Amino acid sequence: MRFVLSLILALLPLGLMAADSLPFELDSADRRAELIGWEGVGRLDIAGQSTCSGALIAADLVLTAAHCVVGEDNSPVPPARILFRAGLRNGDYIAASKGLAVAVTPGYDARVDVTAQNIRNDLALIKLASPIPTALARPFAVHRSSKPRGELMVASYGRGRNAALSIQRECHVLDYSNDIYSFDCDITFGSSGAPVFAYDGVRPAIVSVVSALGTRDGRKVGFGMSLLDRVSALKQQIALGAPEVAAKPAVAKRITVGGSSSRSVGNSKFLSAD
Repeated sequence: MRFVLSLILALLPLGLMAADSLPFELDSADRRAELIGWEGVGRLDIAGQSTCSGALIAADLVLTAAHCVVGEDNSPVPPARILFRAGLRNGDYIAASKGLAVAVTPGYDARVDVTAQNIRNDLALIKLASPIPTALARPFAVHRSSKPRGELMVASYGRGRNAALSIQRECHVLDYSNDIYSFDCDITFGSSGAPVFAYDGVRPAIVSVVSALGTRDGRKVGFGMSLLDRVSALKQQIALGAPEVAAKPAVAKRITVGGSSSRSVGNSKFLSAD
């Protein structure tokens, strides 16, 4: 996969005190009527320390990014410390449930910088302790194709706007290679785990999940993984008891243009091309 990147940074879970302004191209669903059809997207509160976005794909299953629910020791956060609130808007929500189990795509490693392998595997599934009735929040289907036609849409709880859902109704796939999408959707910190939609019939279906943010040719670019086969594997993990991520030796295979160097600033991991 050929990316011309000046920077790739992990969209780490959003600290609860972060703030910025709402970009003009996003619609803020801060009124009940604006949430209709999007109730299945919600905010994940992780151990009372950070937030991410997630979406229902079944009454009791929430799809999100692995880095939202995996700690620095590469083990999943205890599911009871994860709270999903569907259709959250200014403190109100459609329904809420804590987690019961967490499954993470094998191969994801929280201990290394952003890599192509980590983006491909940056996917997790949370089983809820209390299923959310479909009449309240209808789950979304997973898109049947890895090459969706038409525009994309993103619905997320990003930094500075994580009290209400923000929806971008038109963005585009820039590239798809080796099971990784790049897209020009307007995402920011806290957009981690947000569903990326395309139409698959009459209703939007989830094509990918927001994993990372970078720049290409001076433009902000988002990255996500193909969901084909990965979601069914996560469902099987849940059915078998959701084993924890194996603690393997950390081996960093960084995306580079020529050589590379890495650095950390706060909780954000940066990868820069030399």
